[in-house]
Amino acid sequence: QVQLVESGGGLVQAGGSLRLSCAASGSIFSLNAMAWYRQAPGKQRELVAAIATGGTTNYADSVKGRFTISSDNAKNTVYLEMNRLKPEDTAVYYCYVVIKRTMYRAYENYWGQGTQVTVSS
Repeated sequence: QVQLVESGGGLVQAGGSLRLSCAASGSIFSLNAMAWYRQAPGKQRELVAAIATGGTTNYADSVKGRFTISSDNAKNTVYLEMNRLKPEDTAVYYCYVVIKRTMYRAYENYWGQGTQVTVSS
C-alpha cells in the first residue's frame, strides 16, 4: 500500500505564507505526477497546482504568481509554497499522487487526508 502524510496547514493572516508538504511512503516503484487540490466549504474540489516527473508544472489561474509547487523525488515528497495568501484561499488542501507500485502494475491514484488552511482577513 501507499500512504500520504500531509503537513503544514494552519491559520495565517491575509498576506502571509504557508508551506505544505506531502510525503508518500510504501510500495512505490515510480512517482509519475503529484498535485495539490483544495476544497472550500460548499464548493467542489479544484486543482491548485500539479507537477510531473520531468518538472512540468501547472497552476490554477487564481494562484499563479503566488503559489509554487515543487518536489523532491528522492524523498517522494511534494511541496506547495503559498505566498500572499488571501481569505479566498481558505480550504482543505489535499495531496494527490499518481504512482506505479511495480514496473508491471498500472498507474494508481492516491489522496492525502487533507490539511486545513485558514486565511483571516
